Formats: sequence, structure tokens, C-alpha cells
Amino acid sequence: MSTFGKSISLIGELRAQEDLIVEGHIEGPVLCENFAVTLAVSAEVKGDVIARDITVFGRSAGQLVASDVVDIRPAACVTGAVLARRFILNDGAQFTGRADPAQMEAALSVARFNLKKRDQA
Repeated sequence: MSTFGKSISLIGELRAQEDLIVEGHIEGPVLCENFAVTLAVSAEVKGDVIARDITVFGRSAGQLVASDVVDIRPAACVTGAVLARRFILNDGAQFTGRADPAQMEAALSVARFNLKKRDQA
């Protein structure tokens, strides 16, 4: 498991090949497709997050695409689409957007295509 610390800010793409805890600020996509991503209370992500499981305690603006579950915890603030097989919205969480489990496979396919395209460039 890796931790992206509170004092770190990133403008760009973050890729991980293991479970990831984000405590800092990211402007850009977070790609961790076969693993879990946790956005800590101090985290602020402006971009898509793609993972197996996504748990949000902090702030997120963008698509959350999970092959299993998105869990938005109390006091979290999420703006954007949630595309996952399972979606948990805890009491006290703030969610502005839409949840659409039927689009999860399509969103993952598009993300994989865009990732391959960026890698080739």
C-alpha cells in the first residue's frame, strides 16, 4: 500500500499498481484499476478516479469508476458521476451528480483505451 501524503500536490496523472491512500491534492486522473483507492479526509481530487474499490472521506470532483464498490463516507463531498457495481452513500455525505451502474463497463473500456493512447504518444 502506498500513501500520497498531505503535503504533496500533483497536476497530472497518478498511476498505482497497489492499494493507494491519497491525503494530498491531485488535479488529474488517478488510475489504480485493480486495486483500492482511499481519499482521506484531507484529500482533494479534481479528476477521474478509476479503481477496484473507491472510498471517499475527503473531496472529489470527477467520475468515480469502480469495478466493485464506491463508498462515500459521512462528511465527504463528491461532485460527478459514480459508475460502479455497488454504491454506498453514507448519511451525512454530500453527493451532487449521478450514479449509473449500467455504464461502468463502458467507462472502464474508454479509460483503458485512453490510457493505451497516452502510453503510445
